[in-house]
Amino acid sequence: MSRGYKMRAIILARVSSKEQQEGYSIQTQTEQLSQYCQIKNFQIIETFQIVESSTRGDRKEFKAMLEFANKQAETVALITSNIDRLQRSFREYSLLDSLIQDEKIEIHFVNENKIINKNSSSSDKLMWNIGIAVAQNYTDVLSEKVKGALHTKRENGEWTSKAPIGYKNHRDELTGKSTIILDKERAFLVKRIFIEYSTGSYSLSEMVKISREWGLKNNYQGQRSLSSSQLHRLIQNPFYYGEMRVKGKLYRHIYPSIIDKQTWDKCQEIRTGRSRTKAPRQSNKPFTFRGLIKCAISGRIVTSDIKKGKYIYLICRNPDNPSKNMFIKEEMVLDQIKDVFRSIRIEQNILEALTEELKKSHESEKNFQYSATIELEKENKKLQSKLDKLLDLLLDESITTDDYDKKCQELKNKQFKNNEIMKNYLKADQNFKITVNAVLSIASRAYELFESSNIDQKRKLINYVFSNLELEGATLRYSLKKPFDLMVDCTTYNDWLRRRDSNPRPSD
Repeated sequence: MSRGYKMRAIILARVSSKEQQEGYSIQTQTEQLSQYCQIKNFQIIETFQIVESSTRGDRKEFKAMLEFANKQAETVALITSNIDRLQRSFREYSLLDSLIQDEKIEIHFVNENKIINKNSSSSDKLMWNIGIAVAQNYTDVLSEKVKGALHTKRENGEWTSKAPIGYKNHRDELTGKSTIILDKERAFLVKRIFIEYSTGSYSLSEMVKISREWGLKNNYQGQRSLSSSQLHRLIQNPFYYGEMRVKGKLYRHIYPSIIDKQTWDKCQEIRTGRSRTKAPRQSNKPFTFRGLIKCAISGRIVTSDIKKGKYIYLICRNPDNPSKNMFIKEEMVLDQIKDVFRSIRIEQNILEALTEELKKSHESEKNFQYSATIELEKENKKLQSKLDKLLDLLLDESITTDDYDKKCQELKNKQFKNNEIMKNYLKADQNFKITVNAVLSIASRAYELFESSNIDQKRKLINYVFSNLELEGATLRYSLKKPFDLMVDCTTYNDWLRRRDSNPRPSD
């Protein structure tokens, strides 16, 4: 090719984001390549400074550079530092070679002092191919090391990505080590979401609205309110009870839990519909009985509708003609609920005696939990000893890595289950006190509480007191949860004792 004219050139300086951080400056490359063009008397028509991986993604900027070169009327010199700056795999080889054969480009590898054009020798092209193979091998080895490091971190319970909502990525100023800590501004709101959703009183779309009312924001740039898809992912994320899901596999993590496994499991039952017959159609309407009552004839969830903008009706099947619907005024069913709340009554002078009785019945359970916790702690120490010995076997090369991983995960799963049981035992006393206070508060003034409540509060009270709610025509069928089934029309302590003893639990 004649050099009687000033050849035009394109400069390519590329780094991955990681290399940029490590100081492999894109500016340094650009200056070096510009000096090369000056020595060669090339006219620089465009400079492409690309920050992207050469092995991942669609390489949009790289392809834009090649399209620019292809549009030029004459052959242009593509100037780059090394082969690995241009490519680290053979993905783009055919595209580059096609442009070379069409005399659209010739490639100058400055540091290797090689030029690849249509007339290049077979040895120069072989050098180019070998250079690509070496660069790809380097990438493959690096990828294997990264995968190995990530696998080790996961086995050690370390999260290697952005922290979920309710947590924060944190770098220790003294050690420089990255970790994850609770986000105090969001963690308690995330916990409230799980607790409220686990009651079965709200749909996920309603929880989105509630989370916005609470002011819960996501932890992305801009910190907007949670979208529906974000809340769906949040509810399904096992990270909040202590396990992290990576490519379908669960690993026990080392960070604080926001909820317990039992609450998470309950939320999954509700989400997948295992705890309800069918989701109500009017999930966005503030109906008192939405999703709470089944039709005794069809077994489906009773739906609600508004007529003339103010009259609310419950819709179920007609007992006399199951093929037809019946429309029952909501206030008729509410009246039956109110009658039950009126009947739940224990006089103030026996509340203290009742509290003592409940505490006594709980005492044996506490003793059992205390003994069980000691045994579980002993078992965990044995499991930890086995884990230590297992690591020694791996270091001595007495077992393979696969065998180590399999056995290690098995032992850690046992520890995790033991810790979950102990965690539940630890919470037992607190939950007992909360439950007793709630029960006695409702027992002493159930009707007054219900009458003064808004729709959401009414729904919670109904959920707390009733079970197996069914509508047979206009008649409400129901069961009362314990101990409220023992408190109907109960005015004296002796009345309550007789009812409690009428169906005693078998002794162990």
